[in-house]
Amino acid sequence: MEDRDIIELYFQRNDKAIEVTNEKYGAYCTAVANNILSDLRDSEECVSDTWLRAWNAMPPKRPDYLRLFLGKITRNLALDVVKKQSRKKRGSGEYELVLDELRNVTDTAYQVESEVEKKDLQRTINEFLYALPERDCNVFLRRYFYFESTKQIADHYKIRESHVLGILSRTRQKLRMHLVQEGYWV
Repeated sequence: MEDRDIIELYFQRNDKAIEVTNEKYGAYCTAVANNILSDLRDSEECVSDTWLRAWNAMPPKRPDYLRLFLGKITRNLALDVVKKQSRKKRGSGEYELVLDELRNVTDTAYQVESEVEKKDLQRTINEFLYALPERDCNVFLRRYFYFESTKQIADHYKIRESHVLGILSRTRQKLRMHLVQEGYWV
């Protein structure tokens, strides 16, 4: 079923929307949650909560890209679980590793005080990402949005893990320079 048809089921408040969403995106959302939590049971709970959040959000929201919409909900729910567990590391520790890698670049994010400043920072980062070559952007997003391990990314692109690490390092440095040029103190 096409995404627009699935979204229409949500707007019609048809219970089949959740069933079809789970069939099409259940594995994807489980992978997103599991990259962060490294616990299948917790990941499955996040996915169930994702369907509820999607049900409550549509309508009025009509997502342009259902897959990304669901992935973002799942990711945020998984991050909430990590915060609630208040542990430094869990499972493979990708969550903490990713935060450590980004800490030098994004310390400015912790200094952003108002909602307007947060949206401006988000716009600046998005502009930076859209200007990257497609593969570099996707590698960056897989690591820092979806919390995939560098091995998973290397396997996906059929490149060496050291090549992935190089792409990530260069991209973080470019992002840091971009933020400085845009007037952020990093």
